[in-house]
Amino acid sequence: MTSQTFPKNFIWGAATSAYQIEGAWNEDGKGRSIWDTFSHTPGKVANHEHGDIANDHYHLFKDDVNLMADLGLKAYRFSTAWTRILPEGTGKVNKKGLDFYDRLVDELLKRKIEPYICLFHWDLPQVLQDKGGWRNRETAYAFAEYAGLVSGRLTDRVKYWFTHNEPWVAAILGYFTGEHAPGLKNPAAGIEALHHLLLSHGLALEAIRAETKKPVKIGITLNLYPIYPATESKKDREAASRMDMILNRSVLDPLFKGTTPVREIPIGKILSRSLIQSGDLEKIKHLDILGVNYYCRTVAKNDSKVPIIGASQVFPEGNEYSGMWEIFPHGIYEILMRIWNDYTPSCDIMITENGIPVPDGLDFDGRVRDERRIRYIHDHLAQVRQAIRDGVPVKGYFHWSLMDNFEWAFGYGPRFGLVYVDYKTQKRTIKDSGRWFRQVIKKNGIED
Repeated sequence: MTSQTFPKNFIWGAATSAYQIEGAWNEDGKGRSIWDTFSHTPGKVANHEHGDIANDHYHLFKDDVNLMADLGLKAYRFSTAWTRILPEGTGKVNKKGLDFYDRLVDELLKRKIEPYICLFHWDLPQVLQDKGGWRNRETAYAFAEYAGLVSGRLTDRVKYWFTHNEPWVAAILGYFTGEHAPGLKNPAAGIEALHHLLLSHGLALEAIRAETKKPVKIGITLNLYPIYPATESKKDREAASRMDMILNRSVLDPLFKGTTPVREIPIGKILSRSLIQSGDLEKIKHLDILGVNYYCRTVAKNDSKVPIIGASQVFPEGNEYSGMWEIFPHGIYEILMRIWNDYTPSCDIMITENGIPVPDGLDFDGRVRDERRIRYIHDHLAQVRQAIRDGVPVKGYFHWSLMDNFEWAFGYGPRFGLVYVDYKTQKRTIKDSGRWFRQVIKKNGIED
């Protein structure tokens, strides 16, 4: 076998998010988030499950950092819970909440693991949602206040910051389709929320830089997809173009070009007249790091029943699927090349999420033999390596996720982790994929 090595100082990490692992949903002064509300609303989450306890990381974080060290991780991307720090969204600070992240950062650095903080991974304070949530422009300024507060406490030790994880998902699944919290089903609300999320990125970036004690890099993570037409018909090709606009260009264009494609659709053209104020796009167009979250491609067909874009997704038969998506490793190469060729970014580029849910379980001997996950990671890393060879300077790869966790509306069914979690006992078990990934990090490469 031949070895495919990665560039020197390539960053190997894993990622999680606060609501999915922390638990302690109402301890030590933490306020209520929209996911606390949504997950306790009947019919919103599979099997009536919620994140009240999740992985109990709030109490077990030292054990989890030990696991990261055992895996050989060089970096850990995690989110801070807004309501743990500002229970009411703004105003009075909860010292115990900030102290928790203080301890976590110190523990990571003690084990020589670089912390990468994401300030928002979908858990908006319920108090702010009651005032309109991301539809309300004032929420963007509240987020900047929160960003300045957290960075003011931690920038002496944390060099890498992400404002948002997948703002498209927070806006569209939360406000347009209703699949995620807060559960609205309003196309206009989705467009409004997305603009205010992006605006808050720009405002937060300014707030973090104002608090910086040492040099830092600030970015955002985006869920991105290569788009294929279902057929070569003109209608399907046009549908694919519209799908690309709503999935990819709606976030990439504001961040890299200072423009917005939502004006290309009638409702967006009408909304943008009052929604996008003078100077907004200039504020958005700043970042030091682009985090790419890649899971699958999208195959689109013309569908007049779907509002706004007139396109829907199809799932080609005969291809391999996980429990949630089509498995398409070449897509990660395609999206990296597309970003590089279409936007010529001067910022760092990292894969900040990539992973697969497979039906893992403990075997009779206590092992988790997740060969499918190993193959998935290997095949995607091979495509990342090819993109690097073809000129895209990818700086790092963060596997999603460090350990099994609460998977939003799917509950605890899908397991994405390198570490298996028994949710009844909270016992952690490193899977075969975790041991394999440890060797990848050690060798800084994969074998063909």
